[in-house]
Amino acid sequence: MNRKTLVLPAVAGLLAPLLAACGGAEDARAIVVGTTDQFIATQDAPAPLDPAFAYDTGAWNILRQTVQTLLHVPRGGGEPVPEAAKSCGFSDKASESYRCTLRPGLTFADGTPVTAEDVKYSIERVLKIKSDNGTAALLSNIDTVETQGTDGVVFHLKTPDATFPYKLSTPVAGILSKDKYAADKLRDGFDVDGSGPYTMKVEREGDKATRFVFTKNPAYKGDITLRNDAVELRPYADAGAMGAALESDDIDMMARSLSQKQIKDLTETPKDGIRVTEVPGLEIRYLGFNTKAPAVQEKAVRQAMAAVVDRGALVNLVYGPTAEPLYSLIPSSITGHATPFFDEYGEPDAARAAKILKEAGVKTPVKVTLNYTTDHYGAETAQEFEALKKQLVASELFDASVQGVEWSKFRTAQKRGDYAVYGLGWFPDYPDPDNYIAPFLDSDNFLNTPYVNKTVREKLIPRSRRQADRNAASPVYAQIQKIVAEDVPVLPLWQGKQYVAARDDLNGVEYALNTSSDLLLWELGRGTA
Repeated sequence: MNRKTLVLPAVAGLLAPLLAACGGAEDARAIVVGTTDQFIATQDAPAPLDPAFAYDTGAWNILRQTVQTLLHVPRGGGEPVPEAAKSCGFSDKASESYRCTLRPGLTFADGTPVTAEDVKYSIERVLKIKSDNGTAALLSNIDTVETQGTDGVVFHLKTPDATFPYKLSTPVAGILSKDKYAADKLRDGFDVDGSGPYTMKVEREGDKATRFVFTKNPAYKGDITLRNDAVELRPYADAGAMGAALESDDIDMMARSLSQKQIKDLTETPKDGIRVTEVPGLEIRYLGFNTKAPAVQEKAVRQAMAAVVDRGALVNLVYGPTAEPLYSLIPSSITGHATPFFDEYGEPDAARAAKILKEAGVKTPVKVTLNYTTDHYGAETAQEFEALKKQLVASELFDASVQGVEWSKFRTAQKRGDYAVYGLGWFPDYPDPDNYIAPFLDSDNFLNTPYVNKTVREKLIPRSRRQADRNAASPVYAQIQKIVAEDVPVLPLWQGKQYVAARDDLNGVEYALNTSSDLLLWELGRGTA
């Protein structure tokens, strides 16, 4: 396969001694963080780190360190607060006009001033490119962007949206320079330029990035306080290799993603110098369906799968105490959570599933392939899909098989509609029920699904966004979730907890991974906090 050559700067001397700014203690070593996220530039996805394309947790964790946004979610969560902005807020009671004023003296890392025109350019660029990755959907409610002088920008929305500040806090709304990013074309490769807290250099082998080194940006002006001068992010092929690196002191922390066995072993049999920390998590896993694929086009087939799958057995077998069954797209602890799939289908019941299929005239066994990604969600994914296959086959209603593909190929094929049934995870862009509904059901959604429910898309989602009090939107989300349980365009399976393992001389670990699985590398330091 011919692939465009990606010319990136070589990293020379990046791991030279650097002074870590951490509670007054001096340490010459850069902080090294391991991850199982993989970063690959392919012919189908040559721009994995362009904010107009990037829409996975790994890529966003690079962008959050390097590209500034007008707002960000503060440590510990809550409503977004100004970051590149000095102030932001709705200028009308209908939540249709949102104004921000930039901090004075902002510059990109190369010294070029950051202006309101750059904000306007960056937002309009995302909407113009409108990549097939679903990224632009977060900003699709913007009608026009208006600048007021060099530091004022106003977003005029098509419909009221109380969640808009959260959307401006995501990397898709990152502020870019038109000198580095073309207005109508994605930027290929792994280079990132912004005004964020760090600058970045990359090592690569072929089309794969093998090391990211973040160095404190001396030109940074924003709301974030850095507790170190340099952090290295090092990808590993799997959790086992990453764990071995932690034990041998090659890295200081591993966050994404520990295996269930590692968590169990490190918790029950602690190792000298290593501690495990549980942090709040809002990850969900689910099966998605291409509702135009012959195998699952009939709604009854999807309903029968919903009636057969045993979430409790699946979680107990594969994930143990690190996960819990999920009967809704919206996880527990998020406003609007309910249990519509349990209410509709109850405990796993093959007899009921058989009745659903018989009444719809569907011949059994139904042949389906469960597709999953081998290298994106952790070592247990293969075991999970084998367990799902066995549950479906045991019902005698399905002839099921499984197929695993690496993420760089899987995501492209899934968006293209190659898979009738596929497994995905979701880490929220922001902790609001809207972000567990719109990415799956709104127009230009993340799944690129052919499923459309006009009541949900045209009436219920817009109605939910009018509620500034998010608790008041719960009845609307209950209606949406009931429709999802009836039509089954997606089948929620479980929600997970998050864990971080780190050397015991590292502090700030409990803040370095938030509920959306964002790595906040600036929180890490050495010595006393």
